[in-house]
Amino acid sequence: MNSINKNKLTDNKQVTHLNEISKRKVAEHNDLISSVAKMDKTPLKIFELAVSAIDTENPPRDNIVYLSKEELFSFFKVDDSNKHSRFKRSIEKMQKQAYFEVRVQAGEGYEFESIVPIPTVKWNSYDDEVMVRFNPDIMPYLIDLKQNFTQYALSDVVELNSKYSIILYKWLSMSYNQFEYYSAKGGRRDDQVEKYRNPSISVKELRRITDTVNEYQRFQHFETWVLKRPLEEINEHTHFKVTYDKVKKGRAIDSIVFHITKKRVADDNSYKQNDPAYLAEKEQKTADQIQLFVDGTQSRYTKMLRDKWVLSGADTTDIPIMAGLQKNVYPLYDELKSLRGLNGVRDHISYVADKKEGTTKRNIAKYLKKAIEQYLVTVKIQDKTQDTDI
Repeated sequence: MNSINKNKLTDNKQVTHLNEISKRKVAEHNDLISSVAKMDKTPLKIFELAVSAIDTENPPRDNIVYLSKEELFSFFKVDDSNKHSRFKRSIEKMQKQAYFEVRVQAGEGYEFESIVPIPTVKWNSYDDEVMVRFNPDIMPYLIDLKQNFTQYALSDVVELNSKYSIILYKWLSMSYNQFEYYSAKGGRRDDQVEKYRNPSISVKELRRITDTVNEYQRFQHFETWVLKRPLEEINEHTHFKVTYDKVKKGRAIDSIVFHITKKRVADDNSYKQNDPAYLAEKEQKTADQIQLFVDGTQSRYTKMLRDKWVLSGADTTDIPIMAGLQKNVYPLYDELKSLRGLNGVRDHISYVADKKEGTTKRNIAKYLKKAIEQYLVTVKIQDKTQDTDI
């Protein structure tokens, strides 16, 4: 865990209110994201809420943050007459039963650490202020994070109503954040970057991080409570849209491959709506894409791909997919045709059909483009070698 800095905290007191939840972020080290949260949803949400109050650049004195009691009730949607006693019971349960089991790579094995994250919570029945003191052992996972950490929106966690939803959301955020980072900064191959957007996890590991090793022994029940229902919440309430595929090993489900997309947030382009140049450019782009779609559906290459089940019927009616194939893939097929003839293209498509994995179907045009680019390099090397031999 060399990437975690255990420097002494500063003496600046932080008093935090939650009146701008939509702007608040939570940052945690990936080792904590992948740990086992031995707690139910309420202690876990209290922890997430408290972590969002930490200024990572100016850590709190004595590991203490202050929350507003009324806004804390609002965060948990507690508005009945028993809210104070319910809050007290939740805090007691968190301090007596809740802990993280953190697993860190140590040489060839793992080092395990059990940490009660918030040992002290103090409040007065007449005041609004709630003092939260973090365990010093949890702080290295929450402050001065330079690498191997994940940041996500507190507002995404607010509406999640099960611990499995929260745990799964955080794990998906960890992977998607890496997809965004390496897409922008480089440093990884295209296939490696795509794996961050389509992360795979073994069922064994998923059971570990959700603390369901001894629960939901029938996979049908596990899938319902740990996958289907949490993903319904995640898709409805967070910035993500997530689907998944089950991967078998023999007759059993061995692993899960998730497919993550980020919901688009409308840009404020209202100032452009009356700009003739902007409107003309937008109209031309639409017309160009429609023409690419039409040309793509009529291409002989589309029929070849359909015959080998590389493209589905739904793909051929998808404008972005067909436009992408016509613009970026079919010209490369033409290049291969000039080198190996039409049968060479058929042979290449047959090979791709045999090798295509389930994870590629979410971005088929990009997959086919990469496949033909790599094959053309091989073909050209072979031709150059033959010319030299002659």
